[in-house]
Parts: sequence; structure tokens; C-alpha cells
Amino acid sequence: MPLLDLTASSVELTQQLCDIESVSGDERLIADAIVLSLTGCDHLEITRDGDAIVARTTLGRSKRVVIAGHIDTVPINDNLPVVEADGFLVGRGTVDMKGGVAVALKLAAELDAPPVDLTWIWYDHEEVASALNGLGRLARTRPDLLEGDFAILGEPTSARIEGGCNGTARATITLRGLRAHSARSWVGHNAIHDLAPVLAILAAYEPAQTEVDGLVYREGLNAVGISGGVAGNVIPDLAAVSVNFRFAPNRSASDAEAHLREVFAGFDLEITDMAEGARPGLDAPLAQDFLAAVGGEAAPKYGWTDVSRFSALGIPAVNYGPGDPLKAHADDERVAVSEILECERGLRAWLTAP
Repeated sequence: MPLLDLTASSVELTQQLCDIESVSGDERLIADAIVLSLTGCDHLEITRDGDAIVARTTLGRSKRVVIAGHIDTVPINDNLPVVEADGFLVGRGTVDMKGGVAVALKLAAELDAPPVDLTWIWYDHEEVASALNGLGRLARTRPDLLEGDFAILGEPTSARIEGGCNGTARATITLRGLRAHSARSWVGHNAIHDLAPVLAILAAYEPAQTEVDGLVYREGLNAVGISGGVAGNVIPDLAAVSVNFRFAPNRSASDAEAHLREVFAGFDLEITDMAEGARPGLDAPLAQDFLAAVGGEAAPKYGWTDVSRFSALGIPAVNYGPGDPLKAHADDERVAVSEILECERGLRAWLTAP
């Protein structure tokens, strides 16, 4: 089993974590290593649920903060082991999101008397279907382990606080025609041609920019897939376009569905996936203290993240972690060493303040 050295710097620990391959579905080895590394941390109560690890302090503080991050990655593409170059760690997982995991793991081991009780969570299956998500599993089966007054998710934010997240909906619009031989197309009806007005709606759509609790969220509605066709000599009787709607967190799931049905009125639309967003959560007193410790101004999170799961439990949550989100999943994935150190500084300053 690989050994993690929690006395090493958070930069070195990031490299150690990344070099343990943990593509979604294969997290057992890294979960074992995390549990073993925390052995001897008497201030932590450790619970393991599959390949999710929860480590909690029980100091009787009046407030509890949850700090979470996923331990899986997307597939490797000749980008491990990690190398250090020009102030960056380069390799799979450096951005998404083992830099954030390393910071949390180091602080979990070291901070034995924080001013708030802490729940540290490292979970599995974030990069795959939502039904497999380890944090979602804990929310369903052990919601007591997620209880808290404020939560931080270590997703990459370039070491700045990003509040809440947009919601996301996926839908399929289906067009039906009549199949015929292409040499006698006039006796059929081409379903693919009927996609034209749907694509025109999408091309003309003007996404909203909506202010929610002081942060401006950009929405988006886009085609993300088209299917249709039978053979090179057949008029197709079926065609479909898949759309993805990224909606501001002031909209509920039902609001988002109603908007899609309004935009595509008259078309056969089926919702295939829906995940609500999360409001910024920055009005909570703990969030204000955290923002003061980190410094700078908060920004909105445009993508969907697991902060939504905390929001659904009534826990205000923000994103804060090292790494440029644009480099997540890239073959040249890389995180600035300075951002790892800055995230450690920000969290440590907040969690050791009197």
C-alpha cells in the first residue's frame, strides 16, 4: 500500500495523492492510504462508508464546519506520474481535485483544537453518474455525518471563493417523420429536416445573467448532441437533439423545466437529467469570517458542483480550492504550486483564528 506522509508539505502531499491512480470506480487503494495516514490522529473519529472517509472532531464547539473533496479522477492519458515544472505540478488529478484533497488532509491531521468542530470528508465516484456519487450516498444513508453550519468544497477555483453553483438540466427534443426510400422522398417526411426550427431557437436564445444574493450567475442553453438517420438511401423517420440548460440558483428544478417547455413549446421534450443549483451561502456568519480570512471578493460558480448537495440539506456552502477549472480533465492538467499554498494559508488562518 502506498504511504502518505502528512508531515510533508501540501505540495508534496498533492504529488503523493496524484501518483496513486484512482480513476472513478478504482478508489479503494487511495481510500485505504488516507485511512492509514490518519491512524494515530486521536482528535478525529473516523468512519468509512465504501470508499468515502469521514473524519470528525467532537470538541463540543457551538458550530460545525464540513470540508469535503472527491478522491477520484477521470481516466489517465499518459499524464502520471506527476512532474513539477515552472512552478506547476503537472498530471492527472492535480487540478480536479487532489490539490484540494491534500490541503484538507494535511490540516485535518494537524488542527487538533480548532475554534469550530470540523468534519472532513473525502469521497468516491464524483466523476461519474450522479447516482454513484459517494457524497450523495452519505446524504441518503448517513445524513448525520454531513450535519454542519457551513460547508466548503475543495473544487478548483484558482484559490478564490466561489459561492453556490448553477443548476443543470438535460432534455431531449424528439422529431418524428415518415420513413421512405430517398429516391422517392416525397412519399416520406424527413425528421432531420424538422430539427431546423429547434436549432434556430437555440441559435437565437439569449441567456440570462441573474444576480443572486450579490453574485451574478450566467445561464446557458445549448445543443450538446444530435441523433438521426437510418441509412444512406432512407428518409429518416426519427431525429433528436439533446440540450443542456445551465440555470441560475434562483430557479428551482420545476422552474427550469417550465422554462424549457416554454422555450420549446409545441415540441416533444423529455427531461433526462436535473440537478438543482445552490445559492451563494455567503450571508452566513461563518462564510463572512471565511471570506475575511481568505481575502479578495467572492465570485459565482457557473458549473454544477456538490455544494448543491449541502444546500439541499440546508447547509450554506462555497467552493474553494487550488487549480484553474479550465485545466480540469485536460491532458496537460496542471496546478500552480502557489495556489496550493494559498489555499492552505487561507484555510489555516481561518481555522486557527481565536
